[in-house]
Amino acid sequence: MRELDRDRKSPQAPTAQQDPSFGEQPVHADPATRHSITVIGAGRAGTVLSKAFLDAGHSVNGPLRRGQSLGENPEIVFLCVSDDAIAEVAAAMPAEAIVGHCCGAHGAELLGVRGGFSLHPLMTITDDSRPQALADAFASVDGSTEAMLELAHELAASIGMRSTRIAPEDRPAYHAAASIASNFLVTIEAAAEEMAAQAGLPREALVPLVRATVENWASKGSAGALTGPIARGDEATVARQRAAVEERAPQLVDLFDSLCEATRQLGSPKVTS
Repeated sequence: MRELDRDRKSPQAPTAQQDPSFGEQPVHADPATRHSITVIGAGRAGTVLSKAFLDAGHSVNGPLRRGQSLGENPEIVFLCVSDDAIAEVAAAMPAEAIVGHCCGAHGAELLGVRGGFSLHPLMTITDDSRPQALADAFASVDGSTEAMLELAHELAASIGMRSTRIAPEDRPAYHAAASIASNFLVTIEAAAEEMAAQAGLPREALVPLVRATVENWASKGSAGALTGPIARGDEATVARQRAAVEERAPQLVDLFDSLCEATRQLGSPKVTS
């Protein structure tokens, strides 16, 4: 990333929320940096981020659906709408409001001439996600001015996230990395689940293996975490696996072949000069 602006972390990441169901007391933002935030978008991201901002001590209006009243004199309007709707919704916001968005594929340039900021949590958010999931995770930020960039860093830190600026030209690579790390991993595990079912094995049986693999990757890196027949050079076993895939789940053959080739490249000795 050519534009690694800074890596920030709040002094104390929030580990609890105001909601009694979370069982602990919230960690609040510094009173000097609390803001009034209107969140537009009542989907997964908007719901979780609204709760996180509220628990950090900000005043939060929302999450609102598109078209709902913003109230009077909104300070910050944070858009958690679909990527292709951000520019249109931003253009309709009051001129005096600061506008931000949580799109990962684009930075502040998506807001056009009015400017503003972006704050994208580098974290998967599902229907039952809670704000604690954001604590200590990374966030990519951008701003149309230094003040807007500073605000994005400040908001990320207030909810316990570590923020890094990603330049507009690096956004596609950043977002691809996020998709590979999260979305594509689920696709691969779905394929594993399907093959396991062919052998009468439930999905739950794969969970400890997947968790251990991710922990090994986190601590050892890709090459150090690689195990299995391809890493050992046991191509006869790989051929038997492929035959089983072709027989039991032929729709997965192309995926299997592509993953085998990529794994061979990962496991091959590196030539150094």
